[in-house]
Amino acid sequence: MTSPLATRIHLLITFVLVTCAALSGVCFGLLLGGRTTALVAAGAAGLGAGIGSFLARRQIAALFPPDPDAVRADGYAEGIADAVLVSIATYQAAVFPLTPDGVSETERQARRTVAYRAAAYDGLPLAVRVSAAEALEAVDQGLNPEHAQAAMRALALTVYDHRAER
Repeated sequence: MTSPLATRIHLLITFVLVTCAALSGVCFGLLLGGRTTALVAAGAAGLGAGIGSFLARRQIAALFPPDPDAVRADGYAEGIADAVLVSIATYQAAVFPLTPDGVSETERQARRTVAYRAAAYDGLPLAVRVSAAEALEAVDQGLNPEHAQAAMRALALTVYDHRAER
């Protein structure tokens, strides 16, 4: 996603480039042959500069970092947030199993690793990342299942709140 500042800067540079190219075309055309040649040269130079700027817009936009707090409208951030919720929920189930020896220490550690890696992903909105950190802290303590459940409920509500409006 391109920031509005990057778009404005690119449009300003494009305007200046096309204007300078057209003026150069007018000067070159007047030197070569007259008004008709000047108009043709100005049009060709301005059109060439505009097309070149249009084709280079992706490379220009890549120089500007995207807005970190913006939620992508295509559902990508929503899917990542849902994956974080599921991975932390499976880690919670490993920390607080229904049966006493229901989960081995290796499996618990594997689920913890997956949950932490998912929560640290860059594509997450900041509020989801903070809520995921709070839920992971509550589950890591492993002392109070009610506190962990409340943190998971808060994470689920945060994920739900950051979905795009339909």
